[in-house]
Amino acid sequence: MKTLVLYDSVFGNTEKVALALAEVFAEQGPCEAVKAADFAPSRLAGVGRLAVGSPTRAFRPTPALVAQLDALPPGALAGIDVLAFDTRAWIEKAPGILRFFAGLFGYAADPIAKRLLKKGGRLVLPPAGFVVADSEGPLLEGELARAAAWVHSAPASR
Repeated sequence: MKTLVLYDSVFGNTEKVALALAEVFAEQGPCEAVKAADFAPSRLAGVGRLAVGSPTRAFRPTPALVAQLDALPPGALAGIDVLAFDTRAWIEKAPGILRFFAGLFGYAADPIAKRLLKKGGRLVLPPAGFVVADSEGPLLEGELARAAAWVHSAPASR
């Protein structure tokens, strides 16, 4: 099955996760990782699985990623298995007010998943978040392995 990993990254942490996911997907068939700025809907041709990720910025995905997803026509993801992921701050180390707002507004993966479903995709795993130690990173130790394990937990291709 051909897979596309679409991502945006601000400090490079989400890109690291995206590339780790792409490496796992490449074990199962052709896979390409594409940054949101370089994406065109034509890249979806022949894709059976789409993983989309963004850093969490102000409790949501980056505007560049949102614009790309919102520009897809209705039904563009019909028949495509989709996954949504984000990178997020280590909330246990954050000030209380940030923990409160994160609990209230959430992270980028959920709005990504909703957009993917709205465009006709089939969500095959719950949205996932991978933790960075500070607002600019780095990723916590073990997060890339956890990302690989998340992908391996996906049901077999249809």
